[in-house]
Amino acid sequence: MAKATEYLLPTSRPHVMGILNVTPDSFSDGGRHNATDSALAHARAMIAEGADILDVGAESTRPGSVPVSLEDEWARLAPVLEPVADLGVPVSIDTYKAEIAKRACLAGAVIVNDVWGLQKDPGMADVVAEAGVHVVMMHNRSEADGSLDILSDIDRFFEISLQLADKAGIAREKQILDPGFGFGKTIDQNFVILNRFETLKKHGLPVLAGASRKRMIGAVLGVETDERLNGSLAVHMTALLKGASIVRAHDVGPHADCVRMLEATILERNPA
Repeated sequence: MAKATEYLLPTSRPHVMGILNVTPDSFSDGGRHNATDSALAHARAMIAEGADILDVGAESTRPGSVPVSLEDEWARLAPVLEPVADLGVPVSIDTYKAEIAKRACLAGAVIVNDVWGLQKDPGMADVVAEAGVHVVMMHNRSEADGSLDILSDIDRFFEISLQLADKAGIAREKQILDPGFGFGKTIDQNFVILNRFETLKKHGLPVLAGASRKRMIGAVLGVETDERLNGSLAVHMTALLKGASIVRAHDVGPHADCVRMLEATILERNPA
């Protein structure tokens, strides 16, 4: 299968971004796919289940995680990225480090998924612009503050990210926003974002929803990470109905089915 050299943003239906963690310590699936053969097998399985994008990450960003050096992060990614990109599905690199993003794009990544919205590494916006790839700019905070108007905080953060992207020359049609469920937010703030998800469309850009297996689901259902599929589907379907263009998920098959059912409902016909 040919390597995907471009990514087209979803128009007729939302896209499912499958999560491929090559880390030993991610909050949900750490250590399961950090060997090259295992990672490739999981990538192929997600493609078979309907993944439109594969999001590859090598540094956990869960609360309390230990930062990984640039070279250690690349050592985890280097054996995996090109073989995954060769599977023919657009590859996203989940990193906030400009040098990692640069190397990953050379290896075939066509999306940079930056959990700090171009604001952590001053070189990131230029790397994305020079590579000509898409960028996901996620809202983040170092710590949660329950007294904040979280939607206003997200708006302020996005304005900075958008200015950085525009200044660097990243085309608007290659920009994607992500409110960052679970990143520097209280449980209640996550549900405020979900309940008003449609307001994130005010910037005129596609919005990604990534709540797969997160603590907001466990807090409501009282279940551990591996038992949060039903809750993940509920959150993501709500976001899709409120305008999400991409959902980022561990469990690709059930999410792909949800997207197909939503598409059939919107079209009022059998898409087959």
